[in-house]
Amino acid sequence: MNQPALGLEAATATIRTWLGEADRVLITAGAGLSAAAGYDYGDEDRFRELFPALHRIGLRSRYLVGVPLPPAVRWGYWAVHIDDIRFSPEPNPLYQRLRSFVGDRDHWVMTSNVDALFARNGFAPDRIFTPQGDYGRYQCTTPCTPTTWDSRPLVAHLLAAYDPATGAVTTPLPGCPNCGGEIEINVRIGPEFVDAPHLPAGHRLQDWLGTAPAGTRLLILELGAGFNTPGVIRWPGEHLTRRIPHTRLVRVNPTHPETPADLAGRTLSVPVGADQLLDALTVPHPAPAGP
Repeated sequence: MNQPALGLEAATATIRTWLGEADRVLITAGAGLSAAAGYDYGDEDRFRELFPALHRIGLRSRYLVGVPLPPAVRWGYWAVHIDDIRFSPEPNPLYQRLRSFVGDRDHWVMTSNVDALFARNGFAPDRIFTPQGDYGRYQCTTPCTPTTWDSRPLVAHLLAAYDPATGAVTTPLPGCPNCGGEIEINVRIGPEFVDAPHLPAGHRLQDWLGTAPAGTRLLILELGAGFNTPGVIRWPGEHLTRRIPHTRLVRVNPTHPETPADLAGRTLSVPVGADQLLDALTVPHPAPAGP
């Protein structure tokens, strides 16, 4: 049986208490956090605005993995999408509120998101583990090497040759700097994914978890992680809560907030979006009444 969810007011009170009692915080995040921050891959209006040519042929969202597109159109899509998601210079208020909420507590981030919004909004880049990759890198499709390359110059080059009317780029398609073969963005889509750039952060996170002094109280704050890839964020958080003493798990998810019954008393189920929760957590709240 899953544990019941609390109302928002009760949940925020509990989270504040648990954060105050925590020595360390592990933030774990899925696509729901970035969607709540305004980067919703299912937003048809934004899709129509950015990709008019693709919208005209019947596509309606950025969930294009597996959709066959001509290579020039596929790279046109990637260039516009990555420029919008990964290289937008504007700060994001939701991520900044999350950083402010954590404060100066010892913390790490583990996220399936590949948009670098944590690093772009005040979280230390060397304390962020992104096992699914990063839009900021590209790799050889084969791959011929475990090396990855900065995608910013690539995206800028493609955007300069992008035709919104056709959705295609009008420049020779990019190739691997090492072997000249095809390239792809460094995100985990298939077995060719190059994880070498991301493993050191994963090892540092493991060391941080494994070398905590006895009695350390860990709070896992899970935001927007559902069942698209539960083995990346959702299930590991539950495993850590079971394995590490004095660990508590807060699960924030508007559609799948349930937590396992065997973790009763150590988990909190919050059935709202991350934006609603952080709004409630970061607005001023009255001090306790005096005697």
